[in-house]
Amino acid sequence: MYLVIAVNIALPTMARELNVSMAQITWVVALYLIVISGVLLLYGRLGDLLGKTRIAKLGFVIFTGGSFLAGLNIGFAFLLFARVVQAAGAGMFMATAFGIIAQVFPPERRARAMAINSMFVSIGGIAGPALGGLILSVLPWNYIFWINVPIGIVGYLFGRRALPHEKGQGSLKDVDLIGWLQLFVMIVVVFLALNTGQLIGWTNPLILGGFVLGFLVLGSFIYTENHTEKPLIDLGIFKNRLFSLSLVTAMLNFTASQFPAILIPFYLQDFRGLQAGVAGLIMMAYPLAMLITAPISGYFSDFLDKEWITFIGISVIVLSVVGYFLLGAKTSIIFVVICQALYGAGAGIFQSPNNTMIMSLVEKKYLGVAGSVNALVRNIAFVTGTSLSTIILFIAMSQILGIRVTGYVATSPAAFISGLHRAFIGALILVGITWLRGLVRLLGKTRKKLPI
Repeated sequence: MYLVIAVNIALPTMARELNVSMAQITWVVALYLIVISGVLLLYGRLGDLLGKTRIAKLGFVIFTGGSFLAGLNIGFAFLLFARVVQAAGAGMFMATAFGIIAQVFPPERRARAMAINSMFVSIGGIAGPALGGLILSVLPWNYIFWINVPIGIVGYLFGRRALPHEKGQGSLKDVDLIGWLQLFVMIVVVFLALNTGQLIGWTNPLILGGFVLGFLVLGSFIYTENHTEKPLIDLGIFKNRLFSLSLVTAMLNFTASQFPAILIPFYLQDFRGLQAGVAGLIMMAYPLAMLITAPISGYFSDFLDKEWITFIGISVIVLSVVGYFLLGAKTSIIFVVICQALYGAGAGIFQSPNNTMIMSLVEKKYLGVAGSVNALVRNIAFVTGTSLSTIILFIAMSQILGIRVTGYVATSPAAFISGLHRAFIGALILVGITWLRGLVRLLGKTRKKLPI
């Protein structure tokens, strides 16, 4: 997943060299996330039926091949195709990761296991921007994708030896292909409309029709899942209120996390004029802080109230988002690093206990699907955040300049920084909702424990 951070660092460079706008180049990230979101539940179900380890190992092979294709640098259209292949593979090990962890570790050690998983994700996040910045300093941008080829090969070989051997609980005929196709069409249509609207206009019939079609297909998917003998996902798992609330909390926080992930590289490189290598080092503050806090949070989550720990994490995230409102032309780079580190620290504190709550609330036979639902929510949030951050930015810049804006306007840096601040208002609203929800729930729990 943190490959996206390395790609984010390269977005300004890629936009210039491929001669596309800022809005167009974000498709390199958005399309990758859209495809992953569309296949996660299918892969989660296949993991339950055929074996999660088997699906994960196949994912490494496809992801590695897609990475090689993405690095060929033979045009923007081919790059997008390669990202689709890459996403098809990445979705396989994303969909099965939580299920494998929940299957291997008992409940009393699961939070620490989730934390270790987050810790290694953070290590990838540290390496991503650092390697990305280093590569851009000495090599063309396409090497950012080729660096994943040896990493993918090592991951596959390690997985063959280390991942548990398991037998599936069914066969391909048990897959609800109709339900999956409905879900896939809904996700693709809605997010294509969301990402294209800023280019061709929100009142365009194609955009409006895309949203209508997407929500009609969603209704059809829900009907199918409630009436098929072997559904892609048993919608009954959402009847657990804490499970559903934990998913919503994760979705809102992951959506907000994309605002700095997408916008800060443009702030550092286009607005502040920093080299990609320097920007990459600054972006490292987020995963480095997450690397430190995730295992600590996971340790305490095994014997303390997980909801309190997630609330502390969200509170730190809120503080970080407030800090982004102070960014300007003369803001100290140290302050930017602090904002990034605070966000990473809050995310590290939040994710382990929240993931543990999600995975501990389902039966063992549904661990694969629950893990893929958790990953699906995260990736839908990433796509939504990628879209919303640039939508708010460009709408604000367009209003200020009186023209339609789809990229950084070098002659009007003030419009960019004003739009940046408005975009982070959106991020603050998202994390503010989860903070208030957590506060209300914790106050309710406290009142119940007070003597009458």
